[in-house]
Amino acid sequence: MFESLGRAVAHRPRLTVAVWVVLTVLGFALAVVGVHGESLFDRLTTGEPAVPGSQSERGTQILTDQDTTGEEISLLVSGADPADPAVAEAMDPVHQQLDAITGVATVVDPFVIPGGVETEAAQSLVAADGDGFLVSVTLEAGLDEQTTAVAASDVVERLEAVPEDLAEAAPGATGLVSSNDLIVEAITSQVEKDLTTGEMIALPIALLVMVLVFGGFLAAAMPMAGAIASIGAGLGVLLALSYPLTIDASVVNVVTLLGLGLSIDYGLLIVSRFREELHRLVDERDPSPAGTPDPAARAEVTTAVVRTMATAGRTVAFSALTVAISIAGLMVFEPDILRAIGAAGLAIILIAVATAMTLVPALLALAGHRLVAPSVLSRVPGLRAVLARTADVQSDEGVFSRLTGRVQRHPVWVMLGTVAVLVVLALPVLGLQMRNSGIELLPQSSPQREFVDEVTAQFPASEAPDLRVVTDSTPEQAQAWAEEIAGLEHVERVDPAVAVGTDHAVVGVHVDTDDAGGPEAVAVVDEVRALDPGFDFYVTGQAAGQVDFRAALADRVWWAVGIVVVATFVLLFLMTGSVLIPVKALLTNALSLAASLGVLVWVFQEGHLEGVLDFSSAGGIETYVVALVIAFAFGLAMDYEVFLLSRIKELHDAGLSNDEAVRLGLQRSGRIITSAAAIIIVVFAGFVFGELLVIKEVGFALAVAVFIDATIVRILLVPATMTLLGRANWWAPKHLRWLYSRFSITH
Repeated sequence: MFESLGRAVAHRPRLTVAVWVVLTVLGFALAVVGVHGESLFDRLTTGEPAVPGSQSERGTQILTDQDTTGEEISLLVSGADPADPAVAEAMDPVHQQLDAITGVATVVDPFVIPGGVETEAAQSLVAADGDGFLVSVTLEAGLDEQTTAVAASDVVERLEAVPEDLAEAAPGATGLVSSNDLIVEAITSQVEKDLTTGEMIALPIALLVMVLVFGGFLAAAMPMAGAIASIGAGLGVLLALSYPLTIDASVVNVVTLLGLGLSIDYGLLIVSRFREELHRLVDERDPSPAGTPDPAARAEVTTAVVRTMATAGRTVAFSALTVAISIAGLMVFEPDILRAIGAAGLAIILIAVATAMTLVPALLALAGHRLVAPSVLSRVPGLRAVLARTADVQSDEGVFSRLTGRVQRHPVWVMLGTVAVLVVLALPVLGLQMRNSGIELLPQSSPQREFVDEVTAQFPASEAPDLRVVTDSTPEQAQAWAEEIAGLEHVERVDPAVAVGTDHAVVGVHVDTDDAGGPEAVAVVDEVRALDPGFDFYVTGQAAGQVDFRAALADRVWWAVGIVVVATFVLLFLMTGSVLIPVKALLTNALSLAASLGVLVWVFQEGHLEGVLDFSSAGGIETYVVALVIAFAFGLAMDYEVFLLSRIKELHDAGLSNDEAVRLGLQRSGRIITSAAAIIIVVFAGFVFGELLVIKEVGFALAVAVFIDATIVRILLVPATMTLLGRANWWAPKHLRWLYSRFSITH
């Protein structure tokens, strides 16, 4: 099958490239312009991840369904004394103009409260330091989408002009406008900016690394072309997925990150193997006279493409399958965000492997012998020495074979040392705190984040409760129970019960901490849920969402782990014919994964690199980040495991001893593994320079995971363990050996 695909692409390279050009341009166009003018970024959502059917989700849905008010848009004015009559006078026409906007239901500020700003009712709208105030505009309920959008736009525009209206009365006045829609827009636009930032940083550096790997721009451009095609087609597919699925804003960056890294990874392997095969064919014949057409040379290119697809192409397909299985494990969980990442990740993986197995071979067929000819860069005196050390070589002796030889002389010490390092790196994961953040995802420099932080600090009376308890009862019954809630540890105060519709009531609970998702708030959620008031109730809020999300992960985690472990074991067995190699791979990958999570906790939860990476710790790691980092990092680890094992197995089947196959296999694949790892680290690290916290966490965690796996694990731990196991590496029970002979996946 792989040979046939390689032959078909080699015979029609221009058609293959043309198809991918169309798909790439179409994907970019659909993502930016969209269908009916609605782009991919217009269709993204954001907010705390919820679990369908959970207690917090049901309570939130009741509050949403019973909400009879329209959208609220607020203005925070700072640098103006509300007690100054000149300020009140300047705000009077503003109030009238806002009230006159079509679709506005109410306009509230401290100046319209009967009795003036000194009254108790108005104080909730006056800053604690007396140097600012709030204006709240509520739109009419039941407006259609277009009318709401127009009214909201007009209100925002008028509110943003208020500081100019106060120029005479308060020359230093500033204003911040916020609403739920503006917060969503801030997060989605930050996603778009971070995506551009990540690509602008990652792609040029990745190209430079590949130039060093291949010794020239032409070969380096092949995987890069596959990456660009993957991004374009992938964004188009994400737009299509946004109709049947709810796509969170962070999903776009996360899966684009994965597709970009994998497409470069796979393209690198294909190009490297093609050059190796073409070198071998060229060495087997005498070159034709210069300038003479050589049909044999053209046949060599086709043969090299076919051989590449039969070997590296098969490895790429197998590797993609292992990554896909790992990502598919996310679809077992209940939270919509994990299922969306799983579905989108699978789509992106398919696109990445498709570009690597069709577009890249087509470009190789078109380039032909130019890929093995000396590069123009090799003629530059300064670069010649560098490229001689970095560009891919055909020698079976080199850095990796010598390193493996040293490892094989002391395998026990190397294994114990690497395991000790990984365990130490993993220790912080014991204190892992998982969070469901909202506005905290935005950088502190964001106007929307600044608005929320300022309101929390200066307007405590208007502060929303940390938890809301929705009850299936009358307000009187809820109020009677609220007195019991008020006596719980860490509860600061409880708001009076308020009717919600005709069948429900809600009680606001304030926790004695500034962290709405901290351990104290979580403890209050658990204590409230343990009570029995005699009627049904639903606890909502950030801490409640975290509790439900963690419970959802715990409920399905062993299903996900079981599916991934069994599928990975079966695939590696069919590839190697061994039962010990799959077990060893699973254990070493689990240890590598634990180390990566430990570093993530140390940096982002404990905040050790806040200044260096430019972020503010939220006191934990986002709940879904933990799940997707485990899935993605495990998949990438298996990616490199397959790269290495495929070469070792190929050499072992050719008759080499176990130790020689390991040594030579690492020499032939080590350069590609470390080069691919360096590129994918650059890709992931590029997204650390974005400003959205969740993208920083994912990019950093995956960059660390790949670094640990490609260095400590793949170059040291794997050869050490395979040397210790010796011939036992390839052992399998008799009945499984028969199964392998029937269904093996080999070159």
